[in-house]
Amino acid sequence: MTSFEIERLDFTKAAVKVWAPLDRRNTNWPVVYVLDDAKIARGPALSDVYVGESRNAAARMLQHFESPEKTRLSTMRVIVDSTFNKSVCLDLESYLIRMLAGDGSYRVLNRNDGMTDADYYERDVYRETFRDVFDELQRDGVFTRTIPEIENSDLFKLSPFKALSLDQAIAVEEILDGLFQDLVAGGRSTTVVQGDPGTGKTVVAIYLLKLLVDIATTATAEDLDSDSLFSEFFVEGYRELLTGVRIGLVVPQQSLRESIKKVFRKTPGLHQNMVMTAFEVGLAVDSFDLLIVDESHRLNQRANQSSAAQNKNFRLITEKLFGRDDKTKTQLDWITAQSAHQILLLDEAQSVRPSDLPPEVLMELVHTAKNERRHHPLTSQMRVQAASDYVGYVRRILGTAGGNGMTQAVPAETFDGYDFRMFDSVKEMRHAICRRDAEVGLSRVVAGFAWPWKSKTDKTAYDIEIGGCQLRWNNTQTDWIASPTSLGEVGSIHTVQGYDLNYAGVIIGPDLRFDTLKGSVVVDRGSYFDKKGKENNTVLGKKYTDDDLLRFVRNIYAVLLTRGIRGTYVYVCDPALREHLRGLIPANVMSTAAREDSPVLGREVGLPGV
Repeated sequence: MTSFEIERLDFTKAAVKVWAPLDRRNTNWPVVYVLDDAKIARGPALSDVYVGESRNAAARMLQHFESPEKTRLSTMRVIVDSTFNKSVCLDLESYLIRMLAGDGSYRVLNRNDGMTDADYYERDVYRETFRDVFDELQRDGVFTRTIPEIENSDLFKLSPFKALSLDQAIAVEEILDGLFQDLVAGGRSTTVVQGDPGTGKTVVAIYLLKLLVDIATTATAEDLDSDSLFSEFFVEGYRELLTGVRIGLVVPQQSLRESIKKVFRKTPGLHQNMVMTAFEVGLAVDSFDLLIVDESHRLNQRANQSSAAQNKNFRLITEKLFGRDDKTKTQLDWITAQSAHQILLLDEAQSVRPSDLPPEVLMELVHTAKNERRHHPLTSQMRVQAASDYVGYVRRILGTAGGNGMTQAVPAETFDGYDFRMFDSVKEMRHAICRRDAEVGLSRVVAGFAWPWKSKTDKTAYDIEIGGCQLRWNNTQTDWIASPTSLGEVGSIHTVQGYDLNYAGVIIGPDLRFDTLKGSVVVDRGSYFDKKGKENNTVLGKKYTDDDLLRFVRNIYAVLLTRGIRGTYVYVCDPALREHLRGLIPANVMSTAAREDSPVLGREVGLPGV
């Protein structure tokens, strides 16, 4: 084990000059340091923090005194260890930046020039030391929350300060290369980033935006590390190309959009007004140079919107941009008309409503991007901690992979290290989720929209009743996962798409059934209660068949079943589907002690119906 120490001193030139000669390691040894304004009383405004690493800490501090934004910092903490080397320091620097961004008490001043995630000798041993460093910094007031609290937060999960996977890093670098070539040439471009659930599409979107802002605003190489992934873009020429460039991030889903805005409010260089709806883009007076669109499959075609105002705006925007009310125009057309360059992140299999872009439009986008060498696939699974292709397996057993609902030929698979099991009792599944939440947090029950939302207007009503277990839908659609009542509720697709859970308990409702005669999964239209999820498109004269609806419902369950990082628990309402899936999902085995403990735990967290 390593033996570190943390030296704390005032961040002033005088203090650094006195400190420098006290130990040779202050001027000739790899260290990590944290600078913050801890002496300043924290009011409504966030404190600032900067994390760095250097082989000559004293000289590095003198460089920082030349930076206007760092002259406001007042406290310096230097983490020294006789076993540290350059690789360890880069790793610890990245770790502390990520944790501080997730803690939410500081604005992290670091630039996003490429967090390192390189392997090195005895990395696992050093990673244990990092937790000890965290604990000591927490005792000194640098961190205000625990590691699990930080790692379960949206601020951490949606932070731009990430160590990218190999395919994410390749995609970002190739996108930057193409974008800068286009800016030089003055042309237009559409780039597609495609990936399954959990491959980090949202991470890439946020990372790219922060990286571009940092390239545009970095005047000197004072903080530049030549070992960082994207240091090549922080040189003369690239910043000038981005001067005056207007960039926006479009997020169709309300809940995810609000969560990202919260992150942007606490990140220097980013502003919450950068995060927009497609309507805001369409109504904007000035066009954009670049629009990054997350969850592009959730952009709308012309359809009956959720309010009269949105229906009116759809028409007004189309008339404004195209001179007439062309009903064939979609929100994607708005994006293209309002920007010279677009980066579209998508997964066609996550379309969940008829108003979403049609699959043929998404397929054409992908086809064109591949032909123009602007298609970037993400394949590394960043969410589900399973040893093999869990996401693909879920899609196969639901019939989404082949598109015909036929699932009887799928061979059963197991997933080492991933807790995937089916329950015969929804009550037991909920108790298991409660236990997981008590252990690791961020564990929730979710379901398909197979029951009406009665509690929306009658707070005393229960929405879902299964075998004597009474449940209510989510009482908010914005940031539901983090809401104080979420553990006692059931989330819908509209509250969890784009989010991570540690454990997901998924109720597959009676809207999805198994036809034993056909040997396939079928939809029960009468048991599906998302009005916007099944209504015909009278504007375009489109009627949606049961096969169309089956595609949306299967996609919904595929999304719900791929939220869990550590595990997914399943309860199936339809007896025939339950029996069919019994051979494909391991059965729950609960000990007597656990069964006896469940009701007690359920009452302690105040769950209804237990």
